[in-house]
Amino acid sequence: MAVAVPPFPIAQFSVEQYHRMIESGAFNEDDRLELIEGWVVRKMAKGPEHEYCVGELEDSIRMILPAGWHVRNQAPITLSFSEPEPDLTIVRGARADYRDRHPHAGDVAVVIEVSDTTLATDRLKARTYAAAGIAEYWIVNVEARRVEIHRAPIADHPDSAFAQQETLPVNTTIPVTIDGHSCGSIAIASLFP
Repeated sequence: MAVAVPPFPIAQFSVEQYHRMIESGAFNEDDRLELIEGWVVRKMAKGPEHEYCVGELEDSIRMILPAGWHVRNQAPITLSFSEPEPDLTIVRGARADYRDRHPHAGDVAVVIEVSDTTLATDRLKARTYAAAGIAEYWIVNVEARRVEIHRAPIADHPDSAFAQQETLPVNTTIPVTIDGHSCGSIAIASLFP
């Protein structure tokens, strides 16, 4: 059920305030929340097609990742005004490098959202990732069976955006570029049941 935004001021939170709320027990892992541009946002439930696509994509990425990079699955990344939990993130270093903190924008090569019911929200998140300076953002559109690639963030733009946007159809491949180097490609058709 949609709820109208009340006409009075609503509080936005900093990343530090959000962390304090988590540490105090105000939220727990079962709450399925993330911080987007200062707003605490509820994450949507994931259906079987979504989970299949995330799993296939994660397996495909792991096979071509160069040394010194790893894939995180539905794990937080800490940005200036947000702490999203994208479906997949390609991150610099080893998992052990993040025992005491979440990756920051400079640690991230690619952010990936798999979208079956959240396409509008995932497209809005593009400005969050562009503002943070993340080099590449993919939206895997399950319903349309295609992938939207956003590259070249314009972080200082008032609305924050990516300078390059490309939509790849199901019969093509996603080129995987990490830190400016081509690592291979992933057949888009392989991501869907």
